Amino acid sequence: MDSNFHKHVDEALSRISSLIRKTPLQYSPSLSEKTGSEVYLKLENFQVTGSFKARGAANKLMILSKDKPERIITASSGNHGSAVANAAAELGLEVLIFLPKTVSPAKLNKIKLFGAEVVLTEADGRTDAETAARQYAEENQLPYLSPYNDLDVITGQATTAAEVFKDNKNFDAVFIAMGGGGLISGMGGYLKQKISEIRVIACSPENSAACIMQ
Repeated sequence: MDSNFHKHVDEALSRISSLIRKTPLQYSPSLSEKTGSEVYLKLENFQVTGSFKARGAANKLMILSKDKPERIITASSGNHGSAVANAAAELGLEVLIFLPKTVSPAKLNKIKLFGAEVVLTEADGRTDAETAARQYAEENQLPYLSPYNDLDVITGQATTAAEVFKDNKNFDAVFIAMGGGGLISGMGGYLKQKISEIRVIACSPENSAACIMQ
């Protein structure tokens, strides 16, 4: 990883500050008691659209907006789509979001509420929606926004760690959810450059270890 990655993340945080919320870093008495440690929770459920995905989407779209694209293509199983739709609405950009037909009605309605155009793919899985979205973007020579495999998205998601570091610099370990891998790559990379001895521990549900199954 670029040795100046942490600087790029700090720049991204300044760039997207008008499109996101600074979320609380809250001490957890119950988890601290259970583990015999001081445990803090970064409450990204209070983020715009309810997910850290808002950070990566905002950073990427702000960068893409400089070229004034006709339309931006992406794929999602829900949260990334909401994040992209919201940021696009704020920036006056048009987006087309490919979703699996099994997407929850609540997530689908949320995306449509922000004014985004959607395509429901016949295949069930997120990866199939991504394949369809990539193909459409290539055929129409439009930019494709990956939910996780994009450095600008990863840098944006890493702003979560930048806020954590500003609030509390005394951490021995950080536990980070791992799905597509974008969040842990960004947060882990940032914190390792700031606190070299910190342990970065990936967390994933045993029955839905998406990053391992891909």
